[in-house]
Amino acid sequence: MKTSFKQLVKQTGWLSVTSCLCSLSLHAQEKKNVLFIFVDDLRTELGCYGSPVQTPNIDRLASQSVVFRNAYCNVPVSGASRASLLTGVYPDFERKRFVDAETYSQNDLPGVTTLPQAFKEQGYHTVSLGKVFHHHDDRTDSWSETPWIVSPASGDWATYNKWNVWKKTVEEKDLHPRSHRGPYYESADLPDSCYEDNTIARKAIQKLGELKERKEPFFLAVGFRKPHLPFIAPQKYWDLYEEDSIAIAGNRYRPSGLPKQVQSSREICQYTQTNDTSSEAFHRKTRHAYYACVSFVDAQIGLVLDELKRLRLDRNTIVVLLGDNGWHLGEHDFWGKHTLLKESTHVPLIIKGPGWKHACSQSIVEFVDIYPTLCKACHIPLPSHLQGKSFLPTLVQPQKKHRPYAYIQWVKGKNLVDGRYSYAEWHNDARQLTGKLLFDHQADPDENRNAATSEQYEKQTAAFGAQMKKAKEQKLMKSI
Repeated sequence: MKTSFKQLVKQTGWLSVTSCLCSLSLHAQEKKNVLFIFVDDLRTELGCYGSPVQTPNIDRLASQSVVFRNAYCNVPVSGASRASLLTGVYPDFERKRFVDAETYSQNDLPGVTTLPQAFKEQGYHTVSLGKVFHHHDDRTDSWSETPWIVSPASGDWATYNKWNVWKKTVEEKDLHPRSHRGPYYESADLPDSCYEDNTIARKAIQKLGELKERKEPFFLAVGFRKPHLPFIAPQKYWDLYEEDSIAIAGNRYRPSGLPKQVQSSREICQYTQTNDTSSEAFHRKTRHAYYACVSFVDAQIGLVLDELKRLRLDRNTIVVLLGDNGWHLGEHDFWGKHTLLKESTHVPLIIKGPGWKHACSQSIVEFVDIYPTLCKACHIPLPSHLQGKSFLPTLVQPQKKHRPYAYIQWVKGKNLVDGRYSYAEWHNDARQLTGKLLFDHQADPDENRNAATSEQYEKQTAAFGAQMKKAKEQKLMKSI
């Protein structure tokens, strides 16, 4: 039997009913905070993804989150990936936007509302700490405070040696003759406090305390630099691993039939001690160095998550953790990103939010989808320019499928990845097809053989070619 409002007042008293209604109203109006954690060049080398790398803090977050097993960046390079994600716009070769290591300036889309700006315009206090956008001065209008960085504002994230990154003295004669950078790795018996990412973590802890006292909700973006090159971390994180026991890639060779457009990044060769990148010793040392950096940044992330919980902000905060692109660790004898192979494009994506249960989702999601998803989750109006699609239904029901495939672009190459295949095409300036590949991840999970010219896969190759054309005709990436 239903109870009328008058009966409720008579039974409980006017003050009790009023208090209850006010409480319900406040709860309904309460806005979720967002803690967005960027990790530079982090591939799925985490315990929660089945890796031997020791990442207890990220694993703890993952145990309370939806972990996406099939998340992809839309372009495999840091600056362009972040620009695409934070604007919600696909890379586009024809418009020369977000397609390589150079086209990621804020000048590409100066009038477009960024993700933090959308939150700012709806009353959120937005803060950027560390490396969020790629350049120091990127989209300062997106933030309620001047973006905070550790290193001098040189305008270039790549001038590492000017920031005293190496903790051991590197003589001028030992620097790279062209880049003037030191060794690609270093271990030093020093505390975490001597390193940039720990400074970023401590700043985030301070900022969380300030944000807790504010009346408005917050959008806090925290960008950690490791495991980006150079692979530098305190000795104690190196000591977590026995180098001789570290397994290296079993496919240290170029895939058969791989189009010539697919080349290894030369980024690591801008550092010293990289004379023989094909040797087993180099493969083992480099994995050891990368693992140490991942464990180091995991510890810094743990500091921030612990403070979020201590302040009881975790109860109403959405936490997003991702790597901005993948990274080859010797597979195909490649090092770095900058390819359309899965090591470059497949990324970790972990999202925790009030009311969302822990699960592992196999659904395909893209970075351009994150912007509309967070807006939907926080009841922020969607800007009209967005090209991504909200996967909020998948956060609520992790088994729910989101996309049939992911779309990725690198320079003049375009890539579609579905639940089984990876298909890519390359075109020249005249838009003529110059190369294509097809990997069957069921038969060839390590992408060692291009099957695009195989008679066995003729139908699949033709179907993907038609799908690529159809996606363009249907304006998968609507004009911006």
